[in-house]
Amino acid sequence: MARDEINAFLGAGTNYQGKLHFQGAVRIDGNFQGEVVSEGTLVVGQEAVVEGQIKVGQLVLSGRLKGEVEAKNKVVLHKTANLQGNIETPSLVVEEGAVLEGELAMGSRDVNSDVKPKKDS
Repeated sequence: MARDEINAFLGAGTNYQGKLHFQGAVRIDGNFQGEVVSEGTLVVGQEAVVEGQIKVGQLVLSGRLKGEVEAKNKVVLHKTANLQGNIETPSLVVEEGAVLEGELAMGSRDVNSDVKPKKDS
């Protein structure tokens, strides 16, 4: 299977509600409300409207998204993207024209990152 290959496609003009769990890559071009969980890539097309909790390996957004986003690897906001909510990711790519209304937390999630070095007295 090619790396860019889409495993599932939720087409334009359709409405979905609930939980979406997948492997690989999924593209949404319709309306989705709920929770998305995957280690793979979620592609949100230009006409799509997504609302809910998103926890994925990578998010590629061209449409509208309202909710919380946690991406393990990367978030890409194309010029037509409109994201209302918070993003947590180690890498963010934003094209000119993209809209982000919310908070952004970046950095690696190393389990030892919260441990501060001891100071000698």
